[in-house]
Amino acid sequence: MNSPTNRLTGAAVMRRVLERFGVKTVFALAGASQTLLLDECEKADFRIVPSRHESATVGAADGYSRVTGKVGIAMVNVDQGMPNAITGLQQAFEACSPVVVLVGREPDSWTQPELDFDHGILGLVQPVTKWARTVQSAARLGEYLEAACRRALAGRPGPVVLAVPKDFLKELVDPGVDLDTPVAPNPRPAPVAEDVVRATDLLQAAKRPLIIAGSGAFRSGAGAVLRNFTDLGTPVATHNLGRGLVPENDHTGWGWPLAQFAAHEADLVIWAGARMAKKFGYGLSPRFPPSVKMIQIDLEAEEIGRNRMVEVGLVADSRTALEAILNELKTRAANPYDPSWVKHSLQKRLDAIEQSGHEEDHIHPLRLARAVNARLPKDAIFIQDGASILVRSWAVTRYTSDGGYMDTMPLGSMGMGTPLALGAVAGAKEVATETGKPERPVVMVTGDGAFGFYCAELDSAAKADLPFLCVISNNGGWGNEIHTQPHQVGRTINAHFADTRYDTVAQGFGAAGFRVEAVGELESTLDKAFIINDKAVVVDVIVQESGGLDPLTSTLLYHDVEQTRAKHFGGGTPS
Repeated sequence: MNSPTNRLTGAAVMRRVLERFGVKTVFALAGASQTLLLDECEKADFRIVPSRHESATVGAADGYSRVTGKVGIAMVNVDQGMPNAITGLQQAFEACSPVVVLVGREPDSWTQPELDFDHGILGLVQPVTKWARTVQSAARLGEYLEAACRRALAGRPGPVVLAVPKDFLKELVDPGVDLDTPVAPNPRPAPVAEDVVRATDLLQAAKRPLIIAGSGAFRSGAGAVLRNFTDLGTPVATHNLGRGLVPENDHTGWGWPLAQFAAHEADLVIWAGARMAKKFGYGLSPRFPPSVKMIQIDLEAEEIGRNRMVEVGLVADSRTALEAILNELKTRAANPYDPSWVKHSLQKRLDAIEQSGHEEDHIHPLRLARAVNARLPKDAIFIQDGASILVRSWAVTRYTSDGGYMDTMPLGSMGMGTPLALGAVAGAKEVATETGKPERPVVMVTGDGAFGFYCAELDSAAKADLPFLCVISNNGGWGNEIHTQPHQVGRTINAHFADTRYDTVAQGFGAAGFRVEAVGELESTLDKAFIINDKAVVVDVIVQESGGLDPLTSTLLYHDVEQTRAKHFGGGTPS
């Protein structure tokens, strides 16, 4: 325990609190309002990762938290910085990422009654945070920061904002909190025993069960138990951070972007840490049959039965609940399931995908996605961004390891993949140092439109020595507009870019840059790019579509979501 007479500066107290939560990396845009805290962190051998835009600062902290499971720390200034950080905050909020944004603000004496703005702008971030507060005195810095970290990590994780008057950082204070005892892990709520029996009854009676495992399953460490379910023939469809919890073998393991097209044949769905939101058609028909039985596992009671009623709701940790159901199932004379119904339902789509994108006169995005997939190391952390290339990669890329995937969903904020990659590399380095295991490589595939948002973060990667591979699918414009506008008005409007040399842009920021314009150059260039590990690498690949998006090869569904809205929320009769 620390002595009550052991006075420290406010900055030292904050640094000690961060260490107690296991944090050894922070993300900061400059430092005018955080100088003393950054000084403390640097002296304690924290990695300080710079950034060029506040949303990227928060996005990098988000990527770090997804890889390490720790709270991600982002430091920005209040007046200009907090409005700029909103995109990163909303992404973290929708993705349930435990990020603490430390907002440096001026002393109260600087606030004037007739300024155009003041520092009482936490209302700006409240809709996209779990919690937002201003520290009221230097003596309470430790208390407030500890509360912020706990709030970010507790229950369903999410971002919080803590505004800190910068004059507090230099004051000598009693810590006010325990700085030495390790932080206890979050509790894992267990399901009610009777509900486990009811859920197992439903599972045993099912012929075509499907488990949908989302980010909550990943954060609970449910990979091993999910693989046990696949050993019994239960197909598992994974989503967001859940991708890779079971090997995507096109038999018992599937990514949701493909499995969604077979979901209408399931007779039982177990939701494990996945919310019934738009990407799942709200759990309603036509994505799911009206007759399907549902078991839902979630940490938050208010999530149970969201958008449709379920037969059994388990307010519990995903891993704990799945283990309880599996153990109960093993006590019974249960026959294994036949998972082949999923592939049979998808076969026409899988064949169409396999037969597409092989043109030799240009590089189709599917060819690019396949080429990257063929070279992905088994332990890679793969990040997806963009639009057209995103849906192509979903069709052909498979993941086989826990924590091997992240994207900008569910918000879908294009461009945030680059900050996520920056934070993922920092997180991978920290995990490797702590565990002694090899550092996981980070690979990102993005579009040219998405890359343009935060390409200056390549400068951050160079300064912080955070190398990653970025492959750009360059179709010269906004993919959605290029595909949809001709069908609406016969031409494209405000949809195309100049012929920007992203390889040259990369080189200007200290990264390696390659450009690929022909099919014959693709394989050899990717081979070179994948073995460079001492700097960021950008491969700018010129791609071309052959016609529009074929519904059979697309992995995005909008039409049935609109049907769902009209039928279930627009005055029609719900199924």
